[in-house]
Amino acid sequence: MSALGTLSVVFDLDGTLVDSEPNYFEAGRRTLAEHGVPDFSWAEHERYVGISTRETVTDWRSRYGLSASVDELVAVKNRHYLELARTKTDVFPQMRTFVERLAGEGVPLAVASGSSAEAIDAILSGTGLDAYLRTVVSADEVPHGKPAPDVFLEAARRLGARPADCVVVEDAAPGAAAAHAAGMRCIAVPYVAAQADAPEFATAGLLLRGGQAEFTARAALDWLAASDRRP
Repeated sequence: MSALGTLSVVFDLDGTLVDSEPNYFEAGRRTLAEHGVPDFSWAEHERYVGISTRETVTDWRSRYGLSASVDELVAVKNRHYLELARTKTDVFPQMRTFVERLAGEGVPLAVASGSSAEAIDAILSGTGLDAYLRTVVSADEVPHGKPAPDVFLEAARRLGARPADCVVVEDAAPGAAAAHAAGMRCIAVPYVAAQADAPEFATAGLLLRGGQAEFTARAALDWLAASDRRP
């Protein structure tokens, strides 16, 4: 058991551990352009932050009147994304430090993401985070993506942890809602600053409204230690 007791930590990937949203935006823009939807904007992309690829393209079909199937759109978007992700994906420095410190304390760690398993593996191996994050759950492996709790509950199951002993680290409102629904505490680090007041974030145990600019590994560890001492 770690010095932090029975704690396990489950990380979202995109926008939380790594700044992959620019790659997801560009993959989405290319996919939609190929299917007759030009000028997909960053502002339009922001509504899909924290939503799984399958749920995103399902919404696209309705919103933009696309004739391609969900499976076809998922495949095209994933192809574009993997091309971009393998070129360059940046890890948020304080998040890397946080992961390394938790691993050093012997805390069980997992990733639970709306991305495909192939995309998750590409990012973790490309950034070296796979040395610490070996338990991985993709939304493709569970019945429902975030804001349903499925990915987090499956991560807890694979870690052999009780949901009440898990802390989720998230950047998006649907992920914070999923953590709450799973009965887990949440450290919320909003990727989109304008969404910091979203009601889903109100359930977070620790909300860093300034996002990654405000997050530090030391502060997060201090919060975890203080939380672990509470009766």
